[in-house]
Amino acid sequence: MSAATLTVYRDDGPIAGALGRVAAKVPAAALALVAALPLVAALAIEGDGASDALAGVVVGWAIVLGSLSRARTETGRFRWGVPPLIRLTEYAGLLWIGALGDALPAAFALVCALAYRHYDLVYRLRHRGVTPPRWVDLAGLGWEGRLLLGYVLLLAGALPLAFYVLAGILGVVFVAESVIGWTHDTRRVTTVYEEEEDEGQ
Repeated sequence: MSAATLTVYRDDGPIAGALGRVAAKVPAAALALVAALPLVAALAIEGDGASDALAGVVVGWAIVLGSLSRARTETGRFRWGVPPLIRLTEYAGLLWIGALGDALPAAFALVCALAYRHYDLVYRLRHRGVTPPRWVDLAGLGWEGRLLLGYVLLLAGALPLAFYVLAGILGVVFVAESVIGWTHDTRRVTTVYEEEEDEGQ
């Protein structure tokens, strides 16, 4: 899998784009794993009883380390594992923030909208060789931008309403643009998916 494809699957925003320019000697998969572990541990140990301060430290750690992993996405034997680790970090982080703000159903709605986004990223690139327009990426804020925004909304006491609104807005943007992109793109369908399956046999 190419570095360009892995970068698309990451769904980075401006923060990861900036921090990802910092040269890192640690493999991307290791950085992404170290980014996710404290969050998963805090979620498992503290659950919805964690303090806002702990959540801030853990979320900040995940954003910084996960963003730094972008610089090394193209190298390493386990580079294919970076996008799934980023997804684990984002989804678990948003659900945890939702639990802390007594907004778990709203957080789940937001994750559903994001899951559609990531499904579309993968299959549009595989079957048509294209990605959504840049403005959609900017509107989506990137995985790290959404985590940071979620934490800010928690501190502001804006949950669960803000998560419902965000899920609705992003859901409409992602689904509407996806439908338009798939129905109006007249370019020949690529065979990337079939080639990848053949290579695995």
